[in-house]
Amino acid sequence: MLILTTLTTLATLAGCAQSVDPIERLGKKAAARVRPHGPAGQDAYRRWGLTAPLAPAPRHPARSLAGSPGAAFPPVVDHVPTTDGVVFLTYDDGAERDPRFVDMVRELRLPVSMFLTDSVVGPGYAHFARLRSVGANIQNHTLDHPALRGLPYAGQRAEICGQQDKLRSRFGLRPRLFRPPYGTYDTTTRRAAADCGIAAIVLWRASMGPTDLTYTHGPHRLHPGDIIAVAPDESTGPGLRERTTRLLRRVQEQGLTVGRLEDYV
Repeated sequence: MLILTTLTTLATLAGCAQSVDPIERLGKKAAARVRPHGPAGQDAYRRWGLTAPLAPAPRHPARSLAGSPGAAFPPVVDHVPTTDGVVFLTYDDGAERDPRFVDMVRELRLPVSMFLTDSVVGPGYAHFARLRSVGANIQNHTLDHPALRGLPYAGQRAEICGQQDKLRSRFGLRPRLFRPPYGTYDTTTRRAAADCGIAAIVLWRASMGPTDLTYTHGPHRLHPGDIIAVAPDESTGPGLRERTTRLLRRVQEQGLTVGRLEDYV
């Protein structure tokens, strides 16, 4: 009886160590069942300020970017070359934790990529576990959000690998994608990212601000394969849900839909 009690206690402790939130343990399985723009999205679009449902994303993405075999460093991308009419929604830092945004992602079957910074998320990882459980993907945005360019290798590696370890401890995964804070990087960044198991460094060609899209370069309209950064709330501007709604309207106006970045990179 004593042995059985001890084994039960150890098993309970092991389960607690695995995750601080039971939702985190369910996230991976739940996310795997979510397909972009499924049946729920057909009924919910009006509730989230859209005039029509999002067009379905391709079930078999036309991949054009996988990195060069044997490449020493991961590629740096702000646009994915693809023939599919999709763009990709990305969110940085983790400061905004609106529970209704979780509902929006769930009801619209909206594929989003969340690039998290540990010092910004703080005690809020359970919110992102809930987002992950409804289909969001979790990616790396460093431990403390420094501008990496010019920092020594050891410091850059600590920032990137440190957040890889944090996210693994929280979600049981080591992200494949990394976004450097402020979009600044150098060759050392790419080397450190490779050593931390990163497959691609993700920037953006378009950014959704308080009112509309801005572009880092190229034509001032969306094109298939564009990676879009949805800027965080700046306290005086609209929140994440409203910015996302405005962005989705722009996407639809230009005859595009939203794809899952992780299916293409």
